[in-house]
Amino acid sequence: MIELDISKSFYRGARRESALAKIVLQKRMVHSHSDGQQRLGRLTLLAAILSLIETRVAAVAPAPIRLWDARDFWLAADVAGAAQPERTIALRDGFAVDSAAVADAGSYAPVPLASTARRIDVGETLPNGTDAVLPLDAVVQRGERLEALTAAAPGEGVLPAGGDVMGPLRRAGERIRAVDLAVMSAAGINEVTVRAPNLHVVRGGTATSPLIEAAIAAIRRAAAEAGCVVTGQSISLEAALGDSGADAVVALGGTGSGTRDRAVHTLAQQGRVEAHGIAVSPGESAAFGFVGSKPVLLIPGRLDAALAIWLMIGRHLAASLAEGRIGDPTAMLPLKRKVTSTIGLTELVPVRCVERMAEPLGSGYLSFQSLTLSDGWIAVPAESEGYQPGTVVAVGSWP
Repeated sequence: MIELDISKSFYRGARRESALAKIVLQKRMVHSHSDGQQRLGRLTLLAAILSLIETRVAAVAPAPIRLWDARDFWLAADVAGAAQPERTIALRDGFAVDSAAVADAGSYAPVPLASTARRIDVGETLPNGTDAVLPLDAVVQRGERLEALTAAAPGEGVLPAGGDVMGPLRRAGERIRAVDLAVMSAAGINEVTVRAPNLHVVRGGTATSPLIEAAIAAIRRAAAEAGCVVTGQSISLEAALGDSGADAVVALGGTGSGTRDRAVHTLAQQGRVEAHGIAVSPGESAAFGFVGSKPVLLIPGRLDAALAIWLMIGRHLAASLAEGRIGDPTAMLPLKRKVTSTIGLTELVPVRCVERMAEPLGSGYLSFQSLTLSDGWIAVPAESEGYQPGTVVAVGSWP
């Protein structure tokens, strides 16, 4: 049985923060019992695990990569292109004009265009003496003379020199998105420098089922979207832990106290278990440790728990390996209904976004339906007993 040695009344008032700190476990090994089964001790606070990741997980070395292969990776250096365009260009087909010369133009008082005015196409450089582009239907030809039917403001219909690129397009620590690939390619950039952690995602236990296969597939996909090179699909946990080519290992299943659960024992034999039992719901049987300096995250095989541990811990591990930054939540919305939570547990709650509000759909065990009906999730921190209706919460997106 999971032991969480806390009392709600103990945390009320001014003593709440100091009492909460007493839950954090020091480093401990997995308990061995005569039946050989894994046992969980008291739960380790999520903040303690994230602190371990922040202080002990080193970023992987940067490496250059072809631009079109860089989708979802974290940048190791700013991406900057040369100032573009080099000179002011037209943003529309029309007539390049001096805006001051046509300032009084109107349909009832056309203004003849100066000799500097000329027909111009999108992307062409503006002639000297012009600073705007009138649309084609704003100019008429009377005999050999062109006349403006409307005025033009300075800079109208043009892109000034440096208007596309004047500084870094993306900063180190940011991830490359599809739109970034298009922009950088258009700016003439063919290569970027990234940090791409090699992450083994493997099965942690011997049990196989559609449920655990779905969880493994989900975490592999989420890890790839988080900027990792996902490997280890066909190797055992033992082989993954011993592979010097892996920057980190994530294993699913085998973290509980079942008769065939051995993942935590395996980590203890080849490295060090920093925590078995993490105060995240769902996902309390997760474990974290190291083999040498290589971080290892052991995730329960249940789908809802796997998603929760990845979102609360796994993506932070991926970001730390890549020296990246976790993005902002999808939205900030008021709660439609009350959410209750257990002090000491960080709880992930799926929510449906309706009428500009976040409606909670469940907690603890998250059913398949609660996941598919939800638009995102919220986290209730360990020091909170929950949220009242109307509380503004940060809604994150699912992998």
